[in-house]
Amino acid sequence: MKNSNVSAEKLKTLIQGIGPKKILALDGGGIRGMITVEILGEIEKLLRKKLGKDDKFRLSDYFDFVAGTSTGAIIAACISVGMKVSEIKSFYVESGREMFDKASLLKRMRYRYEDENLANKLRQVFKHPQTKEELLLGSDQLKTVLMMVMRNATTDSPWPISNNPHAMYNQTVRKDGSLRDNCNLYIPLWQLVRASTAAPVYFPPEVVKLGNQEFVFVDGGITTYNNPAFQAFLMATIKPYEMNWTTGEDKMLIVSIGTGTSPGANADLDPDQMNVLYNAKSLPSALMAAALNEQDFLCRVFGKCLVGDSLDREVGDMIGVSAPRGSNKLFTYLRFNANLTSEGLRELGLPDIKPENVQRLDSIEHIGALQSIGQAVAKKVKPEQFEGFV
Repeated sequence: MKNSNVSAEKLKTLIQGIGPKKILALDGGGIRGMITVEILGEIEKLLRKKLGKDDKFRLSDYFDFVAGTSTGAIIAACISVGMKVSEIKSFYVESGREMFDKASLLKRMRYRYEDENLANKLRQVFKHPQTKEELLLGSDQLKTVLMMVMRNATTDSPWPISNNPHAMYNQTVRKDGSLRDNCNLYIPLWQLVRASTAAPVYFPPEVVKLGNQEFVFVDGGITTYNNPAFQAFLMATIKPYEMNWTTGEDKMLIVSIGTGTSPGANADLDPDQMNVLYNAKSLPSALMAAALNEQDFLCRVFGKCLVGDSLDREVGDMIGVSAPRGSNKLFTYLRFNANLTSEGLRELGLPDIKPENVQRLDSIEHIGALQSIGQAVAKKVKPEQFEGFV
């Protein structure tokens, strides 16, 4: 296997660098990732201005660690290789419909969409700018720590896989000095992104060969890490991952961005409607919603939350709530997301957008509406939220 573009030295320098650390975490959500892209555009614009940078500025120049699940993995990987948000936006707008290529009638009993177009698009994006070789997870072209979440169906376990050179399965050399063929850093980047986006019912699984073994992967959104923010925090700080970043509300910033929620979306549901087809269509979204809410809640409990919508009527938004007794807040936390119900859209000033048009993971015909939602949420991005981290 080619490994000429695998290099850990720059990343080790970044991981060991002094100063506050900044983590960006991006939820899964299919084409609703367009909401995320619009919010990121505002963050990029704000940071460029605050830092006094020119148009060459990228989010990879600011964030040390970018994590993503499913569609968030696509965006995270794009950021990590140094793409501007405008370039990522063009990728979604121009390629969204092609990526959701309907499967043949025979295949639709297994999945709705073919994966060939999506795989080809990812191959085009994640290749070396000079050599045109496919980038590997350990490529020196990645400018940040990158984590993507997928579910390994072969081992029946979630896989938060990263390019962290200190991680156990990212060691390129064995103890005897020989090269390790089954090192995760040798896996093509596009294939890992594709694996993280392989939502059951929507896309076929992705088979990844690692050494002499093949693993079947599906979307990370059906793990507990559809919102990967708290897992990214754990990877950055706990001993087994060996990054060992210092915690503290003035020492770490986590910016978490969602793709929209739909509380009360099934308010008129008749129990008799919950048949096999209904569950096949609704379970992926239900699992994603539950997972992202739990991760968000954990971040607000252990982090100092400066912005975020109410989680529920009992705990509220957790802004200003102190840490559990006997402990301190471990990081500063920003959460940007959209409520995709009629009430939520009205509050965003978008009463003409129909919730049912933007709640699905494959609402490709409503990309414009998703952009409008993202732009409305982006108005919540404020300079003071980043004080102490610029």
